[in-house]
Amino acid sequence: MKKVTTYLIAVLIITIFIPTVIVKTFNFEPQLSSAEKEDYKENRTIDGPGKKEKSNSKSKKDKDIEYIQVYNPDTKKVNKIQLEEYIKGVVAAEMPARFHIEALKAQAIAARTYAISRNKKYSSGNPAHKKAPICSSTHCQVYLSLEELEEIHGEKWVKKYWGKIGEAVDSTKNLVINFDGEIIEPLYHSTSGGKTEDAIHVFATDSPYLKSVDSPNEEEAPKYKENLTFTVEEFIKIINKEYKDVKLKKDNFFDKIKLVEKSPSGRVKKLAIDNTMVSGSDMRDLFELNSTNFTITYDKKVNLIEIETQGYGHGVGMSQWGANGMAKEGKTYEEILKHYYSGVDIDKM
Repeated sequence: MKKVTTYLIAVLIITIFIPTVIVKTFNFEPQLSSAEKEDYKENRTIDGPGKKEKSNSKSKKDKDIEYIQVYNPDTKKVNKIQLEEYIKGVVAAEMPARFHIEALKAQAIAARTYAISRNKKYSSGNPAHKKAPICSSTHCQVYLSLEELEEIHGEKWVKKYWGKIGEAVDSTKNLVINFDGEIIEPLYHSTSGGKTEDAIHVFATDSPYLKSVDSPNEEEAPKYKENLTFTVEEFIKIINKEYKDVKLKKDNFFDKIKLVEKSPSGRVKKLAIDNTMVSGSDMRDLFELNSTNFTITYDKKVNLIEIETQGYGHGVGMSQWGANGMAKEGKTYEEILKHYYSGVDIDKM
């Protein structure tokens, strides 16, 4: 009988007492990655779901997106700027403030998305400016402070438009453009000339959201079309100076220039000049053209070459003048962005 009693006591100790001691001694936490552990420490609940431990500091993730480091190539300094204030300066610098409010909202979201995508991609510094992930020049996207804007445009401009720009940015706060759950790099330009370009034809990199789309209602853009005129001698001299193997002469030059390839949107991809292959982008740079959507005509009677261009900029992504045209027709910022960036969603950060 004593053996049975001893046995029962042993069983009770093993099944009840020891587990109770173990549970009270060890604090079990879920198996998480390093990033998840940091998030768990900040947000773990006490007394049930929805009641967070009190903390006076924001999470690291919140701090990362509250400010942005911007390199100024003129001063060679890095400025730490509150993100939404930075977006206001970009919208004011990149798009005419007189544009429709929905176009300005679309620009604000595109600018914010671009800044955050740069910050994510180049968190340790952009190869072109290693002190910061983004700069204030056209290399990234132009940013001007309120003081700089007032110096350029004057006090009347600030009184008339700064509030409007603030409304466009504040009303879209924290909104970014995503494709398949990932933040995009939303390129944009001034004027497409009627049709935007597929990224692969400009940057040799395919992108599912940077596809060619129609862009009507751009005719009001000051650089929708432009004509440049050269004498035959000027035209030949510019080409021969750049391409040493090319021997153009007045009596044969036009026969030696051949169009090799155009993109589906009508932009020049390749030209053959006396057996030398020249890209449309190189011709654009050489003659300081507004875009690669150009045609060259020769009027032998007056000895003149005319180059006509359509659009202004690389033509990829959102056309700013096209966005304004859509807004004036009643389209919202979301409709504008989803037109120019294929298959995207507009989400909170």
